[in-house]
Formats: sequence, structure tokens, C-alpha cells
Amino acid sequence: MTLSKAEEDYLKSIFRLQQETGQVNTNAVAQDLRTKPASVTDMLKKLKQKKLLHYEPYQEFKLSAEGRKTALGIVRRHRLWEYFLVEKLGMGWNEVHDIAEQLEHVSDQRLIERLDTYLGFPDTDPHGDPIPDAQGRMKVQPKISLALLPLNMPAEVCSVGNQSSEMLEMLEHLHIRLGTRLEVKRRFDFDGSAEVKIRNKPLFVISRTMAQNLFVVYDQ
Repeated sequence: MTLSKAEEDYLKSIFRLQQETGQVNTNAVAQDLRTKPASVTDMLKKLKQKKLLHYEPYQEFKLSAEGRKTALGIVRRHRLWEYFLVEKLGMGWNEVHDIAEQLEHVSDQRLIERLDTYLGFPDTDPHGDPIPDAQGRMKVQPKISLALLPLNMPAEVCSVGNQSSEMLEMLEHLHIRLGTRLEVKRRFDFDGSAEVKIRNKPLFVISRTMAQNLFVVYDQ
């Protein structure tokens, strides 16, 4: 099935929102894609006609099995290209999202499978998000946000929730990347900020928002 760039963008948006909340409504998609609810409604009708969406007017909706499969393929391409740009071209993890947004629409299956092979079948992208395999399966890793990590518990950064260039630039400034080992030494009730320790570096404070968007794994 041939899809337009806009149709693919909608499928990916609905998939992401559905992962977060279950079913999705028109306003959530409009906000995510920065467009008008009326434009969303028009697109939903098109996706329903292509049997990619379970949709009825004025109700929440969700992807069909075929829609979910298609969305996973788009997510797979996006995250493989991000991995390629960082690991093979040496770009920063805060530089690659917009480029991958363009490359994800190159849908030649042979190219994507060869890219996956060339990269060594990575499980996660540079931001720690799982990369779906050719069958749409994603490796799920138990994790918690740094905001919930017990005090003085050594942990390892495994993914980033907010992947804006501003957030990633700040993490770079603080020397925090995937795999960084750290501990939360103290939390401040006033604003929810946290005092963090990375080995061989001075203590520093991060905001509640940053802590909520940093995900870690630790030995319980």
C-alpha cells in the first residue's frame, strides 16, 4: 500500500499516543502534529477507508492491526536511521531527529533490511527507544524515571523521554548519556529538584522535569 508522507506522519503520531494512553482522540493528534482538529478528522476518514484505523466520528479511535503494523514499520525506519546517523556518521544525538523524520519515508524494504544488517541489528536507538525488528517486535526493558529512583541507589541511564534538542543539549552539558552511571543523593521538596552524583564528578542539581524524563535501570 502506497501512503503519502502526511498519512505516515499521522500513523506514527497515533501509534505514539496510543502507546501512552490506549485510545486516542482528535484533539490529542491535532496538538501532537500542530494542526487543526478539522484537518485531523479529514485524515482519519482517509485512514479508515484504507483499513488502517478503527474510527467513528466524535469517539476515541485506534489503529487497526494493519495500521499498527504499518506504523511500526515507520518507527523502525526512523530509529534505524537515527542509529546510523549517530553511530556511523558521528552526529550528536540532539542533531538526528529531524533528519530521520525525512529519511523514515524512504520505505524500500530491501534498503531497510540491509541497513539493519549493516548496523548489526541494534535493539535501541541513540535515545534508548526500542527498535522494532522486521516482524514488528520490540524488546521491552523494565525501567523507571530518575524521579522515582530510591536515594543512593546506583543506576544506569537507559532512555530519554523528552528528546527535544534543548533537553539533549542540556544532558550533554551535564555529561549524561545512555549508559551513564549515577545516583540520586537528595531531593528537595520545594521544587522537586534532585541532587545527582556521577562518579568522579562534582554533585549537581537537576529539575523535576529532567528527572521525570530520564529513565534508568538498577539492581533491586
